[in-house]
Amino acid sequence: MTADFLIVGQGVAGSVLAWTLDQRGCSVILADDPVLPSASAVAAGIVNPLTGRKLVRTWKADELFPFLDQFYSGIEHALGVQFFHSKNIYRPFRSVREQTDYLALLADPAVRAYVTETTNDQVYSRFINNPFGGLEVTQAGWLDLNEFVRVVKGYFVRKNQYFEGRIIPDDLHIKADKVGWKGIDFTKVIFCDGVLSRENPLFSWLPYNPVKGQILTAVAEGYSIRNIVNQGIFILPVRDGLIRIGATYSWHDLDWQTTNEGREFLESKVRELLTIPYQIVAQQAGIRPSTKDRRPFIGLHPEHPAVGIFGGMGTKGVSLAPYLAEQFSRYLLDGEDLEPEANISRCVSL
Repeated sequence: MTADFLIVGQGVAGSVLAWTLDQRGCSVILADDPVLPSASAVAAGIVNPLTGRKLVRTWKADELFPFLDQFYSGIEHALGVQFFHSKNIYRPFRSVREQTDYLALLADPAVRAYVTETTNDQVYSRFINNPFGGLEVTQAGWLDLNEFVRVVKGYFVRKNQYFEGRIIPDDLHIKADKVGWKGIDFTKVIFCDGVLSRENPLFSWLPYNPVKGQILTAVAEGYSIRNIVNQGIFILPVRDGLIRIGATYSWHDLDWQTTNEGREFLESKVRELLTIPYQIVAQQAGIRPSTKDRRPFIGLHPEHPAVGIFGGMGTKGVSLAPYLAEQFSRYLLDGEDLEPEANISRCVSL
């Protein structure tokens, strides 16, 4: 038996790449072990073209954001589901000086293209501490990652192209032009298993810089703001009265356990921002597959061209994966070039 691709890992990266290759007519086996921890199962799934206190435009934003909207809405239309929610991001100013600084940044057309012309601050003032007003970032939103992963899994299960279990690299029979596994010869095996790739002997040489993050889920009765609020932390409305609060960033104690320190940090921040009572009902922790140079790891192994990787997307997997999966598919199937900043060839000397 033969197949084109074995995709190892079904977080956002594996789901997006498997769907992209399937839509190109490839035979794809999607594999995932539900016992293993997954950053996608924890992440809030927010997409944001302007990040940080200086409203820095996300890398390749002009290409990524129109593409991701088309990609996710295309799957929703094809399968009759909904998991992507377009929303603006409201950024309340912390001070008059910040207000002045932010408004000055809007002189840059590259920034202004992602900000609304006017903002109705009164809509937010019932729930959010915003005495200095704020601005709204457009072309943003959030992907319900658990629903997206569930839908993609169901699609491949119905096609009898899903394997539930762990793929051990030592169990692969790697040759120059194919990889054998459980009696199936694959043209390529692509690892999309996030931070777990650090433990894969084939890709342990890649310079990951994993980051632990924690988020809270809370009930806030009467909270009816539809957009995401961001001021150092985010408040994401899941539905009326239910919000997510995040996120922390830690480069030490890299485990999947929640901490009181993480909860206390987020609560101290949200108390400054949210003006109505809330009750924490859940806390989650995950490890983001970030990289030293903050660029993804995409490409084929320098010594085993039948083995590849598609990962290292850090906090931006939801926005990066669709565009880069399309590019990777063209590289694999049509011989087109990969984005140099994402190609693992930049790390081969390591």
